[in-house]
Amino acid sequence: MRTASSTDPGRLERWSTRAAFFIGGFAGAAWAPLIPFAKMRLGLDDAGLGLILLCFGIGSLTTMPLAGSLASRFGIRPLIFGASVLVALLLPALAVVNHVALLVVALLLFGSAIGTIDVVINIQAVLVEKASGRSLMSGFHAFWSIGGFVGAGLVALMLGVSLTPPMVMVVASVLVLGLIGGFRAGLLTDRNPQEEKKTFSLPHPLVLAVAALAFIAFLAEGSILDWSAVYLSSHKSLPMEWAGMGYAVFSVLMLVGRLTGDWIVNRLGQSLVLLLGGLGSAAGFAVVIFTPLAGVSLAGYALVGIGLANIVPVLFSTLGRQNHMSPHLAVAFVSTVAYTGVLVGPAFIGFVSSLTSLSMALALVGVALLAIAASFRLAHK
Repeated sequence: MRTASSTDPGRLERWSTRAAFFIGGFAGAAWAPLIPFAKMRLGLDDAGLGLILLCFGIGSLTTMPLAGSLASRFGIRPLIFGASVLVALLLPALAVVNHVALLVVALLLFGSAIGTIDVVINIQAVLVEKASGRSLMSGFHAFWSIGGFVGAGLVALMLGVSLTPPMVMVVASVLVLGLIGGFRAGLLTDRNPQEEKKTFSLPHPLVLAVAALAFIAFLAEGSILDWSAVYLSSHKSLPMEWAGMGYAVFSVLMLVGRLTGDWIVNRLGQSLVLLLGGLGSAAGFAVVIFTPLAGVSLAGYALVGIGLANIVPVLFSTLGRQNHMSPHLAVAFVSTVAYTGVLVGPAFIGFVSSLTSLSMALALVGVALLAIAASFRLAHK
């Protein structure tokens, strides 16, 4: 019987990587439509709900720094399999818990499981891509976005035909279990015992630089997720019912960029993709801010999406080429730092906006993206 190995990444290993990315995106998006139901079921106000929802991020940030060391010790397969099974068990629980404390515990565990999948599957992606000798990372990351679209759309559709939230989450759980069961054999089993005791090893300067750039990319993505609708409605006079189009356009173009990203990277090279991505996404923010027309602002969000699409995949590919630090620990560190960008981004935008203006806050994000373009030599391939 053929065993999955990082030295021989075949079709099964590649599709198992895509399936695990899909599971991570699908599960997080499947929970999102249930948030209003949880708010109503527990009688929460907006402030209380906001505090409880932080538990997801806390759970993720708690396990992400540890995931690389655990993958070194136990292998990638048991971690992703165990985290996926935990996700499948928690989805129905999130639909039925009727006590605040239980929801807090469930969200902490749910965030921990998603965070583990996020880190460990990126480790597998780095190893599989490195052994293949060609760019695969953008396509892998595209499946997280595809999972998000499918998760949100499928749950919304089932709720729309009057299925109850518990019934919907059972269906989602069956899908997760089916995917992880079907593709489990392609998850890598390689262990690196020498790294078991280096959970908190000091990152190499190259890894620190990659983490900083990934933080900026995730900060930009988080700012669009949470502030694009507000900005379009309050500064561009777009009706509130249409203000969500900014993030929708951004998401679609990011997905298109990642689906074609491997083809683009293989032809242009990673350095040029990083340079053009940083410049393009910064230019997109400039268009959003300086045009008076809402329609042109939507084009700006599209430009940000296509610009950001392949920045993070290229940065993760860079981790696979460096020899200064174990890929397991480097990916865990960069993932943790990058994820904080999504969490602190909305608060940062709000704080700067309160001191100056929302346009100035978004402009600072655009300027920060120029640092990615300026660092294009990090990706020398």
